[in-house]
Amino acid sequence: MRLDIIGDIHGCYAEFAELTQKLGYDWGSGLPVHPDGRQLAFVGDLTDRGPESIKTAELVLELVVEKKTAFYVPGNHCNKLYRYLSGNKVQTTHGLETTVAEFLSLDSKQKYSFREKFLRLYDSSPLYHVLDEGRLVIAHAGIREDYIGKNHSKVKTFVLYGDITGQNNPDGTPVRRDWAKDYQGKAIIVYGHTPVKEPRIVNNTYNIDTGAVFGGKLSALRYPEMELLSVPSTMPFVSEKFREI
Repeated sequence: MRLDIIGDIHGCYAEFAELTQKLGYDWGSGLPVHPDGRQLAFVGDLTDRGPESIKTAELVLELVVEKKTAFYVPGNHCNKLYRYLSGNKVQTTHGLETTVAEFLSLDSKQKYSFREKFLRLYDSSPLYHVLDEGRLVIAHAGIREDYIGKNHSKVKTFVLYGDITGQNNPDGTPVRRDWAKDYQGKAIIVYGHTPVKEPRIVNNTYNIDTGAVFGGKLSALRYPEMELLSVPSTMPFVSEKFREI
């Protein structure tokens, strides 16, 4: 299994296209295809805050659901968009407002099509992927070793939001414990969710959310080579959004 695992895109479609080209993918068919049969994988948070959330989500749906040539796990922003498109009452804040604005600008046929596609993508995707005979786990916010193989509500909360304490930071985001510091498992865990200026490698865990939507970089981890590649973001740099560890 040879994968190129992409960090949180958040609607930064241009950076995604550039990164996949740097990884050797050919876009001649309108979709990224690798000549050596490598496959893409996504750690979630495809949408919100960036300029092209709907285009990003539609492309991932095409790869994952239609072509079955890529892997995807949902992030917390994906979960919130899913609830919005399902007709639930959610606050259109913390970035969702940008995706909703894109959605509302579509005509009724396009709205129906996107809603159906995204719900299908989300419904058909696992909370996390266990791949390569258990050697690799992809989970949006990471996963504790004892949660691998389980799917109860605590696992769902963990993989979507991280190891939250129940308290909030001054900006309203949840306080999270540094679960990677205590991870002792053999499986490689690849995740995103918490923006860091450089990919963070701790105890067989790789955080590859390098804050593309906050002016950092969009990063990819090549598996099994464990090689990291990035492209710079075109978005304005927002230093306070990056976690210093």
